[in-house]
Amino acid sequence: MNLPFEARIGLRYTRAGRRARRRNAFISFISAISMAGIALGVAALIVVLSVMNGFQKEVRDRMLSVLSHIEVFSYDSSLTDWRRIADEARKHPEVVAAAPYVSAQAMFTSGDVVRGALVRGIDPGLEPTVAEVVTNLKGGKLADLAPGGFGVILGVELAHSLLVVPGDKVTMIAPQGTVTPAGIVPRLRQFKVIATFESGHYEFDSTLAMIHIEDAERLFRVDGPTGVRLRIKDMQQAPRVAAQLSGMLDPGLVVRDWTRQNRTWFAAVQTEKRMMFIILTLIVAVAAFNLVSTLVMTVTEKQSDIAILRTLGASPASVMAVFIVQGTLIGVIGTVLGVGLGLLLANNLDVIVPAIEHVLGMQFLPKDVYFISELPSDPRASDIVPITVISLVLALVATVYPSWRAARVRPAEALRYD
Repeated sequence: MNLPFEARIGLRYTRAGRRARRRNAFISFISAISMAGIALGVAALIVVLSVMNGFQKEVRDRMLSVLSHIEVFSYDSSLTDWRRIADEARKHPEVVAAAPYVSAQAMFTSGDVVRGALVRGIDPGLEPTVAEVVTNLKGGKLADLAPGGFGVILGVELAHSLLVVPGDKVTMIAPQGTVTPAGIVPRLRQFKVIATFESGHYEFDSTLAMIHIEDAERLFRVDGPTGVRLRIKDMQQAPRVAAQLSGMLDPGLVVRDWTRQNRTWFAAVQTEKRMMFIILTLIVAVAAFNLVSTLVMTVTEKQSDIAILRTLGASPASVMAVFIVQGTLIGVIGTVLGVGLGLLLANNLDVIVPAIEHVLGMQFLPKDVYFISELPSDPRASDIVPITVISLVLALVATVYPSWRAARVRPAEALRYD
């Protein structure tokens, strides 16, 4: 091997445990522990950040199967000219579909059970172009939602809480009351459950109901849709497209993208991700700085070797390079092993986690508590590359002091008792 002698000696010290004395074997064991610590720290970082990425992506996708990419509405009144607004919005090259909606709060009763819900009036012909959830209904078809038929599509968890199935009747109580000589009487209307939907997002599955838009206008006494839902080509461009649409449409209209509708949640996830990155990086730092003790022990053990190298003409810089090579090699191997282990775990969590849950007889993510009931994973190069670089840098920094100490060894003093 045409390697510099510093590299050859550093490699030899790293694997010195097999044919060496007992003390050298112990040093090699400590080196292996340092290597394993770096590997476990890097793997933990990759797995945790992959899970957080997967959680964010899963919740976002499930939200957007119910929510729209962009909403256009007015705080003051309903949109009687919604078709013109939709046509103007479609002029933007990113907008691919538009659908009107009516949104209001109401209560549903079935027997002795009462549940509050968000009622959305939809156009069955246009809604599938902006929301994926209505394309996979259970127990019925979207075409069964006819004007004047007073049918309702319930979230699956809302239907379960009301103890109803498709074909049953529920009573809707609208908040707008009717004034009578006896006082204000709430408006009641009986609806037939024609289907249920399951978005996979518990919040929507337990609180959302959809009826025909004409029934919603009649029941809630509005003159037209309360807003227009838009779908765009790339949902990641929603903030930019929404800002551009604000300049294209009437000044009195409010244009809101999906990131603003859930800004608090996404901001919280990003903050948690940053904090977890910092906390787990400290674990990698602790493992990396175990190299300091390993290399200090190696320097103490190899003082006579260092003295001989110096008497043969090796410079202090060459002596430093020997131990930098040893420490860096431990860091590189540990980092590579950690990246491999982390990617292996992150890409197989869908198999590993259910197996652990089966053995322990418990569920880590109850769906009535968390947004999702399965542990998702989404490894990203934007996370893995910084983790790898930081791990290697920490390992390199950890070699500086022991290497500097080795370079200061005086040959005469080191060989005095040998």
